[in-house]
Amino acid sequence: MSELYRELDTPTFRLAVAQFEEAAERLGLDRNLRERLKIPQRALIVSVPVRMDDGSVKVFVGYRVQHDTALGPSKGGVRFHPEVNLGEVAALAMWMTWKCALVELPYGGAKGGVRVAPERLSRAELQRLTRRYTAEILPLLGPEKDVPAPDVGTNAQVMAWMMDTYSQQVGYAVPGVVTGKPLAIGGSLGREDATGRGVADVILEAMQYLKLDLANATVAVQGFGNVGMHTARILHEIGAKVIAVSDAKEGVYNPRGLDIPTLRSRYQSNVRPLHECGVGEQISNQDLLQLDCTILVPAALSEQITEKNAGSLRCRILAEGANGPTTLGADRILEEKGVFVIPDILANSGGVIVSYFEWVQDVQKYFWKEQDIRDRLHEIITAAFRRTLEFAQAKKVSMRMAALMNGINKIVQAHLARGLYP
Repeated sequence: MSELYRELDTPTFRLAVAQFEEAAERLGLDRNLRERLKIPQRALIVSVPVRMDDGSVKVFVGYRVQHDTALGPSKGGVRFHPEVNLGEVAALAMWMTWKCALVELPYGGAKGGVRVAPERLSRAELQRLTRRYTAEILPLLGPEKDVPAPDVGTNAQVMAWMMDTYSQQVGYAVPGVVTGKPLAIGGSLGREDATGRGVADVILEAMQYLKLDLANATVAVQGFGNVGMHTARILHEIGAKVIAVSDAKEGVYNPRGLDIPTLRSRYQSNVRPLHECGVGEQISNQDLLQLDCTILVPAALSEQITEKNAGSLRCRILAEGANGPTTLGADRILEEKGVFVIPDILANSGGVIVSYFEWVQDVQKYFWKEQDIRDRLHEIITAAFRRTLEFAQAKKVSMRMAALMNGINKIVQAHLARGLYP
């Protein structure tokens, strides 16, 4: 236990464990179960040798972690990023476990990744990397075992290569082995914007609870990738004023509101920095977080809001599109300031909810209309929001602690029912 814990010991994993410990303490969780749930059920580290276009062979490091499978197959994204490490992947897998349980999906949590800068690879190199990584983690994969999905640095094409690699090994097409695939091979309508749509859905629920007017709401979004872009787009379409967005380097700001459709079109088609798209003034990521706004959506990487900058935040609602964007110390500061926090395992659960829909459609070989998917997503995520809010009010805890306690308790009950083997 202690040796494995040292291997996992990174800031992101420490944050995940600290959140778990606080929730477990409030739940009065048995010490044996605490130890069992802090450490992932299974963790695989693989070397990923890739033939580069110049003929050389470069070896990358890959991971796949399954945190818990008490409720069903494990589910979680695959991340291609130069800072991927075992502790980060284990933390993300743990959060996925609580997330799936919170929104009542029959999954456990998993996560995977390769330590690589995908933008530096050619398409052919990226395909060879993806296929070799899939082959190395193949013993863990399967529609009833572990179902990957896209995450930072990966997309539908990467999922298609993973699905094909697995299918080649078993000898027939298995669409349900991954989600987030292209429609042509069993992907689902509504999957691309599912996480952003879910973030928007819970923001609207929070605004209704707080009696805030959408027409007068201002929004700042850190991160203009899949989650942030669609969150900004949807909120813009329904009448909110999106005053700032940013990517990994910097952002743009206009207090009168940004033209999101134009910004999105220019950013995607020209592959250039946001501030060169001719929409708004340049702003840094840190300055964006401190803008005076109704809604702040951190939709980039983890630990962006810390004890150092939490006191400077001037939002009414913080909706966490990213995983783990707020440290524990920052949480306490935000609570004192009266910021209404919609925690990550609730706010960004739309992606895994629609991934579940895709998996169900693949298994049943029957596909749904996009409006059906949107309606079912809205029903599930808003019900989870209301359960979390009611729990928070009844137990006098924060929304984050309510979400964690709810998710953890469902996993605990499953473990108690199943017992310990042998």
